[in-house]
Amino acid sequence: MIGHRGASGYRPEHTASAYELAFALGADAVEPDIVLSRDGVAVVRHENEISGTTDVASRPEFAARRTTKRIDGASLTGWFTEDFTWAELQTLRAVERLPAVRPSSASFDGRFGLLRLADVLRIADEASSASFSSSTPAAGKKVVVELKHATYFESIGMPLAELVAGELASSGWSDRGGRLVIESFEKTPLLALRGTGLPAHYTYLVEGSGSAFDAVARHGSKAPTYAEELTDEGLRALAGLVDGISVDKAMILPRDAAGAAHRASDLVDRAHAAGLDVFTWTLRAENRFLPKNYRIGKAAGAFGRWEDEFRAILASGVDGVFADQPDLALAACGSVGGAP
Repeated sequence: MIGHRGASGYRPEHTASAYELAFALGADAVEPDIVLSRDGVAVVRHENEISGTTDVASRPEFAARRTTKRIDGASLTGWFTEDFTWAELQTLRAVERLPAVRPSSASFDGRFGLLRLADVLRIADEASSASFSSSTPAAGKKVVVELKHATYFESIGMPLAELVAGELASSGWSDRGGRLVIESFEKTPLLALRGTGLPAHYTYLVEGSGSAFDAVARHGSKAPTYAEELTDEGLRALAGLVDGISVDKAMILPRDAAGAAHRASDLVDRAHAAGLDVFTWTLRAENRFLPKNYRIGKAAGAFGRWEDEFRAILASGVDGVFADQPDLALAACGSVGGAP
């Protein structure tokens, strides 16, 4: 079970507190999203645009850096990590990305700074050598490194995959294939890292619609869609390139036109038949993130019938799940006889 950006249902995502809490709650792994600073530091943020996850918008010294950029085909306005040095980013404080849904997490706004990949690797090492119970040591904690916007960073002269490889090597993690997962919505950086011989489990992230941006940049309108890559033929082709896929949970437990979910798809079985592991994101307990027939009441932030949704997804045979509330995901895992 993977703590999605840490225990991001309880703490602002991608903070030391979120990662430490995820491991304390029993997560086997945590997932840092990686972008870059101006000076090439591997920074842990959900996106390179950081106005929604930091206090940068309230910092007058950085007001002039607000700008508009085109990232993976979309126009975004805000503040971007690549316009700041790591020293400058260290002065910012993290805030909850969804304060209306998670006011408890938002109560921690301003308490925690930003992290580098090196910091998350250290936290995982510390969790691996610690014991969070009187009898069971927390051994072999994993890190799932997501490479964000690799094609964009390459276009501005910042080779994300290369810089991340250097960070993994300098931190001693380049030889920890059993504890390292590399994932991306683009195959190009995955294949680049795999080509270096870096031992890891390589996972291709797949959206429910559209195409991978590296493919769009290379082939334009002729780029294969994610849907085409999930046909039986597409899955067999992927199996020759990567070790697994990671998909939106709605692709495993589809929703009908009214937003309700009833039965699992055959995607997991088909991917397994092709020789691929399957992971899914993101298990979240709040009504806002549940199918309509799994909600209780109308409050977006109230917990719905999360146990039922989690169990339905786990029963599909997935090899692992990403969860914002790791303790709840583990409780659901126990009820279906395993702990992906």
